[in-house]
Amino acid sequence: MSDTSQNRENKPIIGISIGDFNGIGPEVVIKALNDNRILRHLTPVIYADGRVISFYRKQLDLQNFTYNQTKSIESIHQRKVNVLNLNEQEIEITPGEPGKSGGEYAISSLRRALEDLKTGKINAIATAPLSKEMVQSDDFKFPGHTEFLTQEDGAKDSLMFLVAEGLRVGVVTGHIPLKKVAQAVTQERIEAKLNLMIKSLKKDFGIKKPRIAVLGLNPHAGENGLLGEEEEKIISPSIKTFKDKGNLVFGPYPADGFFGTNQFRSFDGILAMYHDQGLIPFKNMAFDTGVNFTAGLSFIRTSPDHGTGFPIAGKGEASETSMRNAIYMAADIFKNRSEHQ
Repeated sequence: MSDTSQNRENKPIIGISIGDFNGIGPEVVIKALNDNRILRHLTPVIYADGRVISFYRKQLDLQNFTYNQTKSIESIHQRKVNVLNLNEQEIEITPGEPGKSGGEYAISSLRRALEDLKTGKINAIATAPLSKEMVQSDDFKFPGHTEFLTQEDGAKDSLMFLVAEGLRVGVVTGHIPLKKVAQAVTQERIEAKLNLMIKSLKKDFGIKKPRIAVLGLNPHAGENGLLGEEEEKIISPSIKTFKDKGNLVFGPYPADGFFGTNQFRSFDGILAMYHDQGLIPFKNMAFDTGVNFTAGLSFIRTSPDHGTGFPIAGKGEASETSMRNAIYMAADIFKNRSEHQ
């Protein structure tokens, strides 16, 4: 990656990919940026078309929402919301109705934002939700943003890190079928994810000596081998490896009691073994406020912790809080990384 640029006012430039334009992505982006206070802290650049933004501005009756349209990142306005036109030929917006055109557009937006990110013209990206089904094509065969961006970065690995105030949850295994989880939970994989989490907590969140809890895989964390042996043979040895190096890593904890008794509040990071084990409690506590951060990449990527929301798209019902937090967090992590360096 080249050195990232900042505008003359020393505010980070945050690119925003629009996601699926038939979902709630455009709505939550517009609502999040409709508060001008955000412009004091960062310069937003939406990768879309004026047609998409204009459609939803009218749909939401937010005619006071103004933006600067541009064809080039070099001509953005520092004190305004910017829309960098993708100039796609055909745009047929049908809120709430998934279609391939929405998926293709989401990928066009993402690729264009990533291009400017790689060349240092923006400092971070916040990605609005896309449909994992509608983006599949010969050119895009990934379960979602995380896997695609990890490959594009050339990173060996990354960590899906769900972040809210007082709660940070990472997962050892992400978008894989549940029946494959046990075989994917290896000592090597746990240690790789722990490394990524520790480095991220220090570099991205400014926590010098992070405390990390590791959850068990089985009910009751295996009950001393009675309900499964992964804890004794795989997870505990991984924890010991990190403890022996002076890291504050503890566990394995039974997942149900760990969250139910508020034990999680004593830790800076929590490593869950699989997707739903970590994301169900996280979304139960922070669905409207949480942010999905991809840790371990050379660049910064955040997103809201929800999906495309097709059933409520175009109705003005979607909460923009998670999207707004994702945009702010992208800027905060950029500043933390700068200070860390």
